[in-house]
Amino acid sequence: MFEIDFREIITVGMVLFAVIDIVGTIPIIVDLRSKHGHIESEKASIVAGIIMIVFLFVGEELLNLIGIDVNSFAVAGSFVLFFLALEMILGIRIYRDEEASSASIVPLAFPLIAGAGTMTTLLSLRSQFSTINIVVAIILNIILVYIVLKSSSKIEKILGENGLGVIRKTFGVVLLAIAVKLFAANVKGLFI
Repeated sequence: MFEIDFREIITVGMVLFAVIDIVGTIPIIVDLRSKHGHIESEKASIVAGIIMIVFLFVGEELLNLIGIDVNSFAVAGSFVLFFLALEMILGIRIYRDEEASSASIVPLAFPLIAGAGTMTTLLSLRSQFSTINIVVAIILNIILVYIVLKSSSKIEKILGENGLGVIRKTFGVVLLAIAVKLFAANVKGLFI
């Protein structure tokens, strides 16, 4: 239960990296920075990390309270990941929340970084991976998020619009494969 497995950390880390899609949201971050001025990278990263870790531990109890099992949530999560992947691959917008007046916490920490897709993914991953490995992967992703937030304008200049598009589509395909695997692993549990 409390055994650190680097393969699990890498797998979970890549899934979260694809779902959070911090590199793909650089254009949004740049736009928020121009509209709202300075974005507090530390504050946004810490709040997003806390939201994810708390939901990882409390989310399952919350589901039990309303009578939903983890397999059902994981299958539902696979559909959310599927649609997020389609957004990334096809460049379409199925759903986006409206922007708020404050940029560091809303909409940056929540829902851009720790949004519905991330929450669903965390509970779905919990049904397959050790909790300690998920927590380590969350922390590593939050460190990456912080680095990207701090250097978003430099990254945008280096990669350009085409480079960001390629990265977004690549992670979209990875996310699509993960959604299919998650569905296949949990759909059997619905009928037992």
